Amino acid sequence: MTTLDCDVVVVGAGPAGLLLAGELRLGGAAVVVLERRTEPGTESRASTLHARTMEILDSRGLLDALGELPNDVRGHFGGIPLDLTLPTPYPGQWKIPQTGTEAALREWALSLGAELRTGHEVTGVHTGPDGVTAQAVADGRTVGVRARYLVACDGEDSTVRRLTGAAFPGDAARRELVRADVAGIDIPARRFQRLPRGLAVAARNAQGVTRVMAHEFGSAAGERTGAPVFAEIRDLWQRLTGEDIGHGRPLWVNTFADAARQVAQYRDGRVLFAGDAAHQQMPIGGQALNLGLQDAANLGWKLALQVAGRAPDGLLDSYHTERHAVGSRALGNIRAQAMLLMGGPEVEPVRAVVAELVREEPVRAHLAAMICGLDIRYDTGPGDHPLLGHRLAHGQRGHGSRGLLLPHPGAPGPAETWRHALAPWSDRVDLVPGGGAGTAVPEPGAAVLVRPDGHVVWAGPEGGGQDDGAGLRTALRRWFGEPEAPDGPYALTDAPARTPARTESPAPAAGAPSPTPSQERDAGMSRFTGKTALVTGSSRGIGRAIALRLAREGALVAVHSSRGGEAADDVVTSIEKDGGRAFAVRAELGVPGDADALFLDLEQGLKERTGTTDLDILVNNAGIMGGGVAADATTPEQFDRLFAVNAKAPFFLIQRALGNLTDGGRVVNITSGLTHFANPEEIAYAMTKGAVEQLALHFAKYLAPRGITINSVAPGITRNDNPVFGIPEAVEQMAALSAFGRVGEPRDVADVVAFLASEDARWITGAFLDATGGTLLG
Repeated sequence: MTTLDCDVVVVGAGPAGLLLAGELRLGGAAVVVLERRTEPGTESRASTLHARTMEILDSRGLLDALGELPNDVRGHFGGIPLDLTLPTPYPGQWKIPQTGTEAALREWALSLGAELRTGHEVTGVHTGPDGVTAQAVADGRTVGVRARYLVACDGEDSTVRRLTGAAFPGDAARRELVRADVAGIDIPARRFQRLPRGLAVAARNAQGVTRVMAHEFGSAAGERTGAPVFAEIRDLWQRLTGEDIGHGRPLWVNTFADAARQVAQYRDGRVLFAGDAAHQQMPIGGQALNLGLQDAANLGWKLALQVAGRAPDGLLDSYHTERHAVGSRALGNIRAQAMLLMGGPEVEPVRAVVAELVREEPVRAHLAAMICGLDIRYDTGPGDHPLLGHRLAHGQRGHGSRGLLLPHPGAPGPAETWRHALAPWSDRVDLVPGGGAGTAVPEPGAAVLVRPDGHVVWAGPEGGGQDDGAGLRTALRRWFGEPEAPDGPYALTDAPARTPARTESPAPAAGAPSPTPSQERDAGMSRFTGKTALVTGSSRGIGRAIALRLAREGALVAVHSSRGGEAADDVVTSIEKDGGRAFAVRAELGVPGDADALFLDLEQGLKERTGTTDLDILVNNAGIMGGGVAADATTPEQFDRLFAVNAKAPFFLIQRALGNLTDGGRVVNITSGLTHFANPEEIAYAMTKGAVEQLALHFAKYLAPRGITINSVAPGITRNDNPVFGIPEAVEQMAALSAFGRVGEPRDVADVVAFLASEDARWITGAFLDATGGTLLG
């Protein structure tokens, strides 16, 4: 049996499963998605995105991928017209075939590094105290996927739910609508038209396809035998409307019924349920798809924190607490709508009363918010601020799995005060000074802490008053876990002692082969999962080794070369062949505009792959040697060129990166042992590297308030593509300079850089690290 290992296995590549996969990748989790289908579905079961879902997709930078969507503020409640206009950037219903939504989410999840395995039908789920294994059959062979957690997003007929025996209580279907997409017919549009014998709906899209839906009063679900066929809806439509649609070409025929069931526990140990696998309901008003996507947005960041060992106690359980209640309420309103929609003449008096009530603004707004998902309020902790628990349309695109602190433009204190308060959580929460564009923080002097799914978990200080920060720290701990370094430079007096997070290892499936030593080593090497890195001059030598090392540990690496050519592409190919992620960027350094040119290329590549332009790690490695020119023979042009590439470029690259570097980021500058070892033929070169060491020393204080470290690494004689390394006698002489009796290898330096780029080096900044192999010992 072929066995795969990951953090989370998602079963089902529908919209909910794909959004969840992307959310998990944003949080750094390794994800494998198993999908029974071999090709994407062609049926568009759902075609409506509601306001809350649009806000979520906007916050992930996904709306552009959906294109221009038709919008209609006219909705309905059980077939009774309802204006959906509400205070949101996206009021009303936004129309897109489910195939379009699914395609955009698939491309996004894959671009973030999720692994999609199509044609894999799950046949077994085995759970243990430390993990879960899904067994699937693909092309006649068995595949096992070992993970820490499994999430079932495999629809209302969930295989995972059946295999695990999950309780799925509720009501069986009593009534149903038959529907079809039909090409080649031209019939009057009908919007929930109640006719003497039943209900008829007809709507034609821009492609000339008409969706027809029909229900005959008094008919019950289950009377039909076998799968629906076009003749059934043709005859039903004829009976209800008197119109013949039999000459049309059916593209899709199905039924949906008013069954209402909900899984008893959204989380059962290491198995979780989302989307239609967690709840079965009639898709009235397009609520079903939106409910599932909102499940994924609620779960993704919590589960990512859990597998990273940073989740506070109870965070993952809050997924069930919050979403089960939301699902139960949605099923209730859908039941009520189904009665109004498919009931016969006996419901007309009730319909008349509801139609009258809907004309009252508080009732209209209440029902519209309920359908659009804008009225959800979670229990986020103590406090009576009106925003607590509610969603906030904050307008911050692409913030992903990170929380946000959004001060009102009039909030007391400079941005540095807020940044200082957040520094211990800077790996999980971002500060948006001034509230950010489009942010709806209504109270001058207030600030709000927002979860990755957009819900407010702290608000204050109220009324513009001052606050000792205890409330904010409590909220940060409750939703984002303990600070990474409570005893560090931003020590918190009330920070409790904690032990390092335990790294969970999934239990092997029965009979599955044990991991090889190399698999075990690689499984633990994920320090940079979810991180982005730029390594300048990484098409060869030390830079290449650094790029390969960071990518092997999970980073998305931008491989830079100063000129065009295949070398950078070869590095990218090597990284991708080993399962990593990388892309090439090109810009000549040492010329006017070099930093801007490089970052324009970098930002485009990051945006395409992560949805943001955030940079976590910058390695200034690119440089040129002096060519062994004696001091009395160095020309002004050679001198200026050395300083332009080796010293000026790193300074302005750091300056240009300030807006991209995330709080808690890392900058590593590659200098040289020649700054401490005399060589009269490389005076100018050594001067440039001495300048770079000053960069680290002085930038360290400038960057420290954001938790960013900057350090210098000085290689000694290191093997590269210089022909001299092919001469044994020369290599022997060079090796004698090292205390270890050998020349350095590029990976020797890469390992030091990887340490400085990691969280383990958070307490080192402004330092000079001797990576010469003892050459400077004398």
